[in-house]
Amino acid sequence: MPVHSLASMTWTAVRELPASRTVAVLPTGAIEAHGPHLPLGTDVIIAEAMARAGADRLAGHGFHVLMLPTLTMTAAPFASEFAGTLDVSPETTTMILAGVLRSLAAQGIRVAAIANGHHDPAHVDALRRASPTDGIVLVFPDLTRRRWAERLTPEFQSGACHAGRYETSIVLAERPDLVRTDVMSTLTPNPRSLVDAIRSGLSTFTSAGGVDAYFGFPADATAEEGRAIVDVLGAILAEAVVEAIGPAGAAS
Repeated sequence: MPVHSLASMTWTAVRELPASRTVAVLPTGAIEAHGPHLPLGTDVIIAEAMARAGADRLAGHGFHVLMLPTLTMTAAPFASEFAGTLDVSPETTTMILAGVLRSLAAQGIRVAAIANGHHDPAHVDALRRASPTDGIVLVFPDLTRRRWAERLTPEFQSGACHAGRYETSIVLAERPDLVRTDVMSTLTPNPRSLVDAIRSGLSTFTSAGGVDAYFGFPADATAEEGRAIVDVLGAILAEAVVEAIGPAGAAS
């Protein structure tokens, strides 16, 4: 089945989709500091890569997939000290997501899935608080949960993964033109865990020990690893949808 980009379609083409067999995929990511070597839109790049890889798998399962425009304006308080970061209230994020779900449900679409690339607790909590509208199933494979995290890299699981090897590898695979590789190669490891910092009550990258807005091992990143991670992210998204609603035949 095909993968459609909502923003590229006419309204009549959207009307003709078999709504009951269509999965809407919403990438979510922030505009925030990612070290001195990655673009502010790193989370957006990761979310869109996850969405694309998941959409391809869902199409193989027999679904029509409707790719929604990426939600990029969201809560990012951990990075708010750094220039370029756009930090929107969590309540705004929840309201936007709820509005999107209402719009989809009104058009007969029964399933929406979130491909999330931004793991600031304020953002994740905002997504969790969005109550699905009657008539639509919301699928959110939260990568901060152990079930999904254990499928990802050791660095991701350690919590020392903001603009580190994990994220840098994905951007090298997806948008190598946006990585300052000359800077990346000079960055010393920062193994401090953001998970531990959050548990300790810390609330900014600086207080957590990331004075340059990165954690982990960015100099070790490779495009090959990034492509492998994207494949896993796509599998997670597709598996979460199929688990929630069954194969396309069961959703029709």
